[in-house]
Amino acid sequence: MAFEARVPEELTIDNHYIGRPADFGDKIIQRRINVVKNIPNFIGKNLELVDIGCGNGASMLLLADSMKSCLGLELFEENKRDFEAQRKIQNVENCSLELINIEQEVFKTQFDRLISFEVIEHLQDEKNVKAYYNLLKKGGIAAISVPNKWWIFETHGANLPLLPWNRVPFFSWLPRPIHEKFAKARIYTKQRIKNLLEEAGFVVVSMEYITAPMDVLKEGWLKKNLTSTIFKDDTTTSPFLSTSILVVAEKR
Repeated sequence: MAFEARVPEELTIDNHYIGRPADFGDKIIQRRINVVKNIPNFIGKNLELVDIGCGNGASMLLLADSMKSCLGLELFEENKRDFEAQRKIQNVENCSLELINIEQEVFKTQFDRLISFEVIEHLQDEKNVKAYYNLLKKGGIAAISVPNKWWIFETHGANLPLLPWNRVPFFSWLPRPIHEKFAKARIYTKQRIKNLLEEAGFVVVSMEYITAPMDVLKEGWLKKNLTSTIFKDDTTTSPFLSTSILVVAEKR
């Protein structure tokens, strides 16, 4: 496949890889939002939403007109600047962004709904997902995505010796100890993320595989044909056609 060389500049905290958010026009963002909008009772004009690790705010800006308010929690000032610029372009009044590290600081406000896309894998300690649980009101619903172990390509890259290209096929399929020794971020099976969220107190309601958006492919006939056939739908039953797992969980 003719993959576009679009590896973004890395963002790190204390030498820990965080990565960069998807671009505003990327198909993966719209796919996640399509799935979220179909979650029963998730959307509502009387509901307050928090987006953990919101990046440039692209996801919550797409949900803004369906919610009472949206607040993004983010680490990087440059992402906040991108968010503010896009918020003004879209003339969105009910969204804001605050800079905070949820692994080190406590955010005391609680929310009705929570989204967090491709963030848990970057936490210094994945058990700090307990902060997600604490940010929800009782009865609140969370929509959380993590990278899928069974996708062919390593989605976040890895520091592999002697190999200049860090998206090596099938690397993510290796046993966890080997993968996590070299990978820039953790990767999940449905069972692993389910166990993690349940340990934090959540009740897992559903899990779906998000179909690979093929955003990394160059525009052209190959991408057009793949996204109109094999990778057409927002979700898939095949783990091998999916880049991420989207989990719906409740605080009961």
